[in-house]
Amino acid sequence: MMDFETARGKMVDSQLRTTDVTSHSVLKAFLAVPREAFVPAGVKQIAYADEDLQICPAKDGRPARYVMKASPLAKMLQLAAINKTDVVLEIGSGSGYVSAILSQLAGSVVSLESDEELSAVATAALSTLGYDNVATVNGELAQGYAAEAPYDVIFINGSVEEVPATLLEQLRDGGRLVAVVGYGNSAKATVYRRDGKGTSSTGFFNASVKPVPGFTKAREFVF
Repeated sequence: MMDFETARGKMVDSQLRTTDVTSHSVLKAFLAVPREAFVPAGVKQIAYADEDLQICPAKDGRPARYVMKASPLAKMLQLAAINKTDVVLEIGSGSGYVSAILSQLAGSVVSLESDEELSAVATAALSTLGYDNVATVNGELAQGYAAEAPYDVIFINGSVEEVPATLLEQLRDGGRLVAVVGYGNSAKATVYRRDGKGTSSTGFFNASVKPVPGFTKAREFVF
C-alpha cells in the first residue's frame, strides 16, 4: 500500500521548493490536500508523479481533462497571492483538487465546471473531505459566474488561447486573474489586474499545461 502522506511531502520538496515556490501558504496547502482523493482509482498510485493526471477522456469534441502537474500549478497560485479574505472564482473545477487547494488559501471559492459529471465528482469529493467554503456550479467556463461577482481573484485551471473580456469584467477593482495563455511550450503564465475600468497584463513564466475547454479564439477568415 502506497504511503500517500510521504509521497505528498516528497512532491512538495522535489517539485515545488526546487522550482521557486516559496509562499508558505501555498506550500502548506499542497501538504494538506490529498491529491490521491481527486483522481480515478487507476491513477491513485501515480497521484504524486511529476506529470499531468488524466481525470476524464476526450468526449463530445472537448479535450481530455487533467489535474495539472504540481509545479506550474503552485507557481500560478503563488502569483495569485490569495489571502484569507479573498473571494475566488475557479474556472474549470475538474475533479475538485484545485478547488480544495484554493479553499485553504481563500475565504470562499466559487468553482465553475462545464462538464456535469466532473462537477458531480468534484462536489462529492469536496463534501466528503469537508472543504465547505467551496461552492461548485455548472456553466460555460468562458462566461464565468456573474451571479457572485465581483471576485478578488479569478483562477483559470488550465491553458486558454485568450482571456475573454467577460471574465475580466467580473473582477473587483484591484482584483487579478491568473491564467496560462497560449498552448504548448510558448504558453505563458499571465496575471491580469483590473484597475478602474481597464485591465493590464504581465507575463511571468513559460508553462506547458493542458487546456480547459471553451476558450478557442474565433478563427479569422482571409479572403
